[in-house]
Amino acid sequence: MKQRIITGVVAGVLFLGLCVLGGFGYPTLIMLMALVGYYEFAKMGTGAPFRAEAWIGYAGVAYLTFPWQTFGLHFPMPPQSVFWLLLLLLLCATVLSKNEINIKQTSLLFLGIVYVGFGFYYIAASRETPDGHGLFWTFLLLLSIWGSDAGAYFTGKAFGRRKLWPAISPNKTIEGAVGGLLIAVVIALGFSLADPELLHPMRAIVLGLAASIVGQMGDLIQSAYKRVYGIKDSGSILPGHGGILDRCDSWLAVFPIVHILFLLPY
Repeated sequence: MKQRIITGVVAGVLFLGLCVLGGFGYPTLIMLMALVGYYEFAKMGTGAPFRAEAWIGYAGVAYLTFPWQTFGLHFPMPPQSVFWLLLLLLLCATVLSKNEINIKQTSLLFLGIVYVGFGFYYIAASRETPDGHGLFWTFLLLLSIWGSDAGAYFTGKAFGRRKLWPAISPNKTIEGAVGGLLIAVVIALGFSLADPELLHPMRAIVLGLAASIVGQMGDLIQSAYKRVYGIKDSGSILPGHGGILDRCDSWLAVFPIVHILFLLPY
């Protein structure tokens, strides 16, 4: 527990500190986290995170998360075009290797590019929203997600009776999920009270619901993936916490969805 607390405090101070400062440091950290996350994904799925075909995936993740905007640049090529080229390269690898690299492996690697790459891309994009309030939106989502996690845990401990999804995550309960949802909504409404002109209460409620519901689903997605491979953690880079994907599973689902649903300026 002591190691878990120390790691959490150090990682939290580094991440939130760079987020507050903005500039070059924060998006660079996000890119590094994305690359480590992709390493964990590739290692879980293929067991060979540094083979030639995996580097195609690293290239895709790096392209999406590179801090172009910090240098006053835009994507040199639209992401969808780059993704199609990467997909073609992965498919060609199955032919050139005479199926030593098979379609299942390349499919997983491509899935990882989309899941990890776009997830971290939107995390970085939330800090640089066009309205100039990126820090507000980023903290709103992070605190809503963390509040949902904490609320679900403590509510589940105190009142949990009915299992939410025992085949995937046996410790989660329906009561805990509801508790997490309520806490996330309360936190989002707190942000609305702090700046009602920027965040209308109804929009805050929707954001709180999205952060909790989608965040809990993101957690279950990661649990399901790890259960397939019989592992507890995606990695070990964060002592006491596991890997990057273990800590960011909810983020990778929540940040993209709030942009896709136009709940954040983009």
